[in-house]
Amino acid sequence: MALRHAVLAALLDGEYSGYQLAKAFDLGVANFWHALPQQLYAELAKLEKEGLVAGRQVIQETRPNKRLFQVTEAGRAELEKFAAAVSKPSFIRDDLLVKVQVADRIGTASVIEQLQERASAAEAKIELLGKLLRQLRGEVDEEEFLRRGERIGPYLTCLRGLAFEREHLDWCRRIAAVLQERQSMHAEG
Repeated sequence: MALRHAVLAALLDGEYSGYQLAKAFDLGVANFWHALPQQLYAELAKLEKEGLVAGRQVIQETRPNKRLFQVTEAGRAELEKFAAAVSKPSFIRDDLLVKVQVADRIGTASVIEQLQERASAAEAKIELLGKLLRQLRGEVDEEEFLRRGERIGPYLTCLRGLAFEREHLDWCRRIAAVLQERQSMHAEG
């Protein structure tokens, strides 16, 4: 998947400025695709040049002018082509896992600390995702929303993000505890 597809997917929900797109990315798309704001701005320029998004200038009196972008029919066709293509299997690529792999050879204190930091970050993300899920479904319970909700794609990807963060939290806590126990045993022995 290229950043272009994530940007096009985010723009399906409306017309956004680069700033609004970055905020939308932080809340929803970041569950499955990370991008810095400057990457998003550069991608918007490419997509506009290729005719996959259309931008328009909005004149503002008290603020700098801004550009709003929306997906074009060519952009929708690109997303349909992307959705029909076979997806590659996902894989984990995480520097913390390399640190855990070598922890018993190089010392565990800093790795334990990083695991605890990751666990805290996962807890915060779980809270944020729970809030977003409640916001997306409104007053409707989840099963009803999944059956009859108007736009469930963002909800479904948010559910995946929530499951990932919960599993990540559990893993970080468990591995930190294992390393702490081993560290204590070595200190006693």
